Amino acid sequence: MTGPFEFATAGRVVFGAGRATELPALVGGWGERAVVLTGSRPDRHASLITALPMDVAVVPVSGEPTVDAARAAVAAAREHGAQAVLGIGGGSVIDLGKTVAMLLGNGGDPLDYLEVVGRGHPIGRPSVPFAAVPTTAGTGAEVTMNAVLTSPEHGRKASVRARSMLPALALVDPLLTVDCPPAVTAASGLDALTQCLEPLVSRHRTPITDALAADGLRHAAAGLRAAYADGSDVAARTEMALCSLLGGMSLANAKLGAVHGFAGVIGGLVPVAHGAICAALLAPVTEANVRALRERDPDNPALAAYRRAAALLTGDPGATVEDGVEWIARTVRLLGVGGLAAGGLDPDLVDDVVAKTGSSSSTKGNPIDLTEEELRRALVAAL
Repeated sequence: MTGPFEFATAGRVVFGAGRATELPALVGGWGERAVVLTGSRPDRHASLITALPMDVAVVPVSGEPTVDAARAAVAAAREHGAQAVLGIGGGSVIDLGKTVAMLLGNGGDPLDYLEVVGRGHPIGRPSVPFAAVPTTAGTGAEVTMNAVLTSPEHGRKASVRARSMLPALALVDPLLTVDCPPAVTAASGLDALTQCLEPLVSRHRTPITDALAADGLRHAAAGLRAAYADGSDVAARTEMALCSLLGGMSLANAKLGAVHGFAGVIGGLVPVAHGAICAALLAPVTEANVRALRERDPDNPALAAYRRAAALLTGDPGATVEDGVEWIARTVRLLGVGGLAAGGLDPDLVDDVVAKTGSSSSTKGNPIDLTEEELRRALVAAL
C-alpha cells in the first residue's frame, strides 16, 4: 500500500531549446539589482547577461564551490545591494547561487547552516529570488533544495539544505549545453544517470519519483552515448537535459544512496569531477546492493526496480539486473571515465572513506544497509 508522501520542486520550470532568450522577461520585477554567478568565462553568456532588466554584478566561479567561495560571493552580492540572484552555469555555479540567495535572505555564515561539518542551524527565512540556468546536463541542481559546498578545512563536502532554497525559476535550455567538452558531457551525464537510478531504488521513493526517475533513465539511454560522441547533436543534448531535470526532481524528493554517500566523502579528498566519482562507483555499488538484497531482503521492491532500470537502459524488456550493470560499466568505459585511483584517491584512505560513507546523509536513502565490508569491496572495485 502506498503511504503518505509529498513532492516539491522549483517554483517554475521552463524547458526547451532556445528558451534562454526568455530569461530577461521571466525575471522582470525581481528588483533593480542582482548578482549573476557564472563559470570562469562570463563572456560565454554576455548576450544573456546584458539583456537582463536590472543592474547586475557578475561573479565568476571556478572549480567546486567552497565555503570561502560562498563567503566571497555573498560579500560581493551585499556590496552590490543585490535583491535577486541568478546562476548561469554548471552544478557548482547553481549550488553556489542557491547558497548566496539563502544567505542574503537569512544572514550569517555558510558554516552556520552546513550539515555534518558546520553548525547545521535550521534555515528559517526564505531565500531571495533565485533563477537557475544550467549549462551542463548532469546535476539537476536547478530543481533541488540543497547546495553542496566543500570545506577544505574539514576535507569534506557537505550540504546546506532547506525547501526554501528551491529556485524560484529553473530555465533549462539544451542549446546552452552544446559546447560542453566531451569530458564534462561524460561526467555530468553519468551523474544524471546516477541521480535517476538511486531515487528509483531508494527506500524513500514515491509513485511520483518512480515515474520521473524511470523516464529519466529512458532519456539517458537515448542520449548519453550520443551526446558524448557528437556534442552538436541537439536531440541527444535535449535527452540529457531532460534526464538531468527529472533526476533532480527525483533526488530532491526520494533522496539518493551509497554512490552519492561515497562521492560526498571522496569529493572532499581529491580534485575529481563529482560525476566522474559517481561513474566509477555506480556499477560496483549497484552490484553490492543487489547482492545484499538477494541475501538479506529478497522481497525488497528495490530488486524489481533494478530490473526495471536494466530494461530501460538496455532497451530489452527481459533484461536482467546483471545486463543493466554491464550496460553501465560499458558506458563508463566508452565515455573514457577512469577509476578512482587514477583520479588521485590513495588506497590507504579506503577505511576512512568507508567509515564516513556509512554515516553520510545520502547513504541513508540506500535501499539496504550495507555493511562496512560490503562498502569496502565496492570502493576497492571502483579504484
